[in-house]
Amino acid sequence: MDVASLRAKIRDIKDFPTEGILFKDITTLLKDGPAWAAVIEHLAAKYRKGSVDVVVGVESRGFIFGGVLAREIGAGFVPVRKRGKLPAAVIEEEYELEYGRDVLAIHQDAIATGQKVLVVDDLLATGGTMAATLRLVERLGGAVVACEFLIELKFLKGRERLHGYRIESLIQYD
Repeated sequence: MDVASLRAKIRDIKDFPTEGILFKDITTLLKDGPAWAAVIEHLAAKYRKGSVDVVVGVESRGFIFGGVLAREIGAGFVPVRKRGKLPAAVIEEEYELEYGRDVLAIHQDAIATGQKVLVVDDLLATGGTMAATLRLVERLGGAVVACEFLIELKFLKGRERLHGYRIESLIQYD
């Protein structure tokens, strides 16, 4: 399935979650079995050769991609969650997003020093969420292989905030 066909499966929702935001709703892509399979195959094809030990998925839509991708490439899966959602000892990072501030957390024992880590989320906007996630991974000693996104909103220049990392996105909006 080509990128244009996948892009056509994503619906726009105006003023969600706050006024002025044009939300890219991926549920319309996820419910299409062949489209969903094509996305996962595209992502997995890059990492099947043992180049990744752990896939980190960012709450919450990153869990959808991260868990399936980890299974496909034979890697472990680690969730990065909002504050207060993980049961064991955590480290935290505060970050800014397009419409406010929040805190992300990861278990202190989630990543071993030197493990090769692929970080996955559904969307790259301003880069604040991913930058905080990368700080968490690196504080634990993980070596970031790449950051993968289904969608990149290029006009928000999030890639610039992630300078020095390999950034991959399947569908881009200028």
